[in-house]
Amino acid sequence: MKNLRTRFNRFCLRNRDKGIPNLMLYIALGNAIVILMSMINGGGVLYELLCFDKTKILQGQVWRLVTYVFTQSGDGFLELIFLYFFYMLGRHVELSMGTLKFNMFYFSGVLLMDIFAMIFCPIVPEGAITQAEYVYLTNVLPVYWQMAYYLHLSLILTFATTHPDSQFMIFFLIPVKAWLIALIYLVLTAIEVYNLASIGLFPHCLFPLVALANYFLFTGTDIVNILPLTWRLKLSRLFRKKPAKAQGPKVIRFETAGPYRPAPKKEDFTHKCTVCGITDVDDPNMEFRYCSRCQGYHCYCIEHINNHTHVE
Repeated sequence: MKNLRTRFNRFCLRNRDKGIPNLMLYIALGNAIVILMSMINGGGVLYELLCFDKTKILQGQVWRLVTYVFTQSGDGFLELIFLYFFYMLGRHVELSMGTLKFNMFYFSGVLLMDIFAMIFCPIVPEGAITQAEYVYLTNVLPVYWQMAYYLHLSLILTFATTHPDSQFMIFFLIPVKAWLIALIYLVLTAIEVYNLASIGLFPHCLFPLVALANYFLFTGTDIVNILPLTWRLKLSRLFRKKPAKAQGPKVIRFETAGPYRPAPKKEDFTHKCTVCGITDVDDPNMEFRYCSRCQGYHCYCIEHINNHTHVE
């Protein structure tokens, strides 16, 4: 799995400029148009045309599988401020990941949410429904109407992974680190899942976790970057592999080694007569010659150079 992730990251790095550049700008502009149109005509005609609706998708309106990214919940100018916030997050994440990897990250999140919603989202029945069915649908359907909102919130985690020490100015006065906002988002998501599960909305309560699953798919172990540096150092010490206890010097045994034999003593002479055995150390004034007729190199003193039996 590690090798597969490494190959994927290398592929994205080699092709980082491919894909749709500045993708979050188009997403934010599309959401802004939907919000402004809803504010102008006092209704949500465009929203109703683009939002996720499983019943209408099964009837042939398949564009809703993608266009729901333009229907982030909320209205008014406050929602426009949130759109600008998400645009800035997406822009910084794209610069860190590269255009191709960010496109794949965003559209894989869209695909995962579509798969979950098409499997578990209930179909609105035609005609009259009972009171129990009405209560059930009014509790479940709003979860799926916030698909774009959950998808864009995952950008907070991704930004905190790549820029953990960046600061946000809350109300333009209070500086807050990105990693702290990411941890708050995780806590609020866990609370939302618990609240939905407590009223019996399983497996719909797991839907907010789909965007988190997409985040883990692309970041893996890099999620630890959202923790403060001191916490990361403590975790690294906690899971660091402890060195083995010292057990004395290691003895290396050579199976082919024979009994100990002292190295031969280095002779301190240079020339030695083959016949009489005199050396240049015994008589420094003695002259020595090598016989050219003997086989090999044989040295003789001046007295035996012409008076010896040749070695054949």
